[in-house]
Amino acid sequence: MARRPRQSRQSGQARQARDADTDTAAGGGSAVPAAGPAGGTPQERPSHRWWVLGVIGLAQLMVVLDATIVNIALPSAQKDLGFNNGNRQWVVTAYALAFGSLLLLGGRIADLVGRKIVFLVGLVGFAGASAIGGAAPSFEVLVMARTLQGVFGALLAPAALSLLTTTFTVPKERAKAFGIYGAIAGAGGAVGLLLGGLLTEYLDWRWCLYVNMIFAVVAFVGGSRLLTAGAPGDRPKLDVPGAVLASSGLFCIVYGFSNAEKHAWGSVDTWGFLLAGVVLLAAFARWQTRAAHPLLPLRVVLDRNRGASFLAIFVSGAGMFGVFLFVTYYLQQSLLFSPVRTGLAFLPMVAVMVVTSVVTTNFFVPRYGAKPIVPLGMGLASAAMIWMTTFDLNSGYATHVLPPLLVLGLGLGLIFAPAMNLATSGVAPRDAGVASAMVSTMQQVGGSIGTALLNTLATSAAASYMVGRTPTPAAVAQSQLQSYSTAYWWSAGFFAVGLLITVLLYRRGAPRMYTPDTPDTPDTTGAKDATGGPATT
Repeated sequence: MARRPRQSRQSGQARQARDADTDTAAGGGSAVPAAGPAGGTPQERPSHRWWVLGVIGLAQLMVVLDATIVNIALPSAQKDLGFNNGNRQWVVTAYALAFGSLLLLGGRIADLVGRKIVFLVGLVGFAGASAIGGAAPSFEVLVMARTLQGVFGALLAPAALSLLTTTFTVPKERAKAFGIYGAIAGAGGAVGLLLGGLLTEYLDWRWCLYVNMIFAVVAFVGGSRLLTAGAPGDRPKLDVPGAVLASSGLFCIVYGFSNAEKHAWGSVDTWGFLLAGVVLLAAFARWQTRAAHPLLPLRVVLDRNRGASFLAIFVSGAGMFGVFLFVTYYLQQSLLFSPVRTGLAFLPMVAVMVVTSVVTTNFFVPRYGAKPIVPLGMGLASAAMIWMTTFDLNSGYATHVLPPLLVLGLGLGLIFAPAMNLATSGVAPRDAGVASAMVSTMQQVGGSIGTALLNTLATSAAASYMVGRTPTPAAVAQSQLQSYSTAYWWSAGFFAVGLLITVLLYRRGAPRMYTPDTPDTPDTTGAKDATGGPATT
């Protein structure tokens, strides 16, 4: 590889120092050190940046596990508050609708107002909504509280990830931080199942909501002491038409797929909202090419590595949340596991995911790049789903269930941390919030679509199996197995598509760190790597 002239290297170091100052002014937590003289060593960085990671990780865990922790509590809540099965889905859907549709707006607000203040406001609002939901005297109050949780979660999640992005800019430290963060994001759903089971079985379903207050108080105290105050130095203006189009489009998409669980695909309540969502998002994309201050600048999404990462997170979200749902059903309804035992059954998978995430971002991606790593994870996840189709009523946990769960944990660990790292790398400080929001949006919308689609397909498979059969307990049990198997096959297909996408889109070679020259230039910088393409992290 050709060596760069000394002047180029020195100017690059100067840009790193300049942007480090910008990151600190943006409320990005610990100050990133200014580079020393050419060839010198950077100044020592404050050691509390790792405490910042703990605060951010705790907030992210609270948001992610809330998508599944309430699922375990639903039967008890339904019995206590007296709502019917038809209304039960709204306890989950209300959160998904508010969260998924407002994430992009929340990310831009973090860029506009300042990440620390938005992070803290999100924590306070999420804790308050959780308190209301835990004390809810009626179904209506519970749904309102879940909606408020989604609203404040849409502020909190992108602010947390953008704080991580601007706090850790040194490549080795960034790799470690994103390894941990990616593991939390990927494993949060499984942790929610375990925690939900423990709280529901030994305390009360209301503690599945109250527990967020504990997380939020700890994160708020840590965040108020550790994060740096201040707003972005180069504030973007709010794109109001873009915000309306994006939020409306995402709402229609999530609502349409949520309706598919209750209505037929041919119902206007399903396809009508889906069609409206597609039209609104298409209008949003066109508006972003014309807006003076776009909500989602195209420079954020058109880079190949970032685009591949966003799609990888979307596909993995669709497959992962469906897996947690149907493996949970299988363990409890077919193998008769208790809620607590069901949650414990996922822990080995979580452990493998955490270790794999950290090792991957620290050792493999810096050497080989994302192109072999993320597609390999997709392939392993797909293989694990196919393996799960062999589950039956006589399967043992250690001999039949655990092995594919471990393979799945390995695959997800290879996907999430590298994808989240590359999805936010090389983004100018003024766009860090909206880029982080895209990560959360892809995971949330992917999860909503995957859960609704897999649930519909599984229900249809169970109904088809029972046609012409007497509904004996044995036949019903087999129909459930048939529905789970159908969901696993489709999840395997999702991950196979993800493998193809990531193989085609990710660039070859190890990524390298670079600093944006001009945040407003398309493709972030126009800097070139050794192959002549835009340089990426």
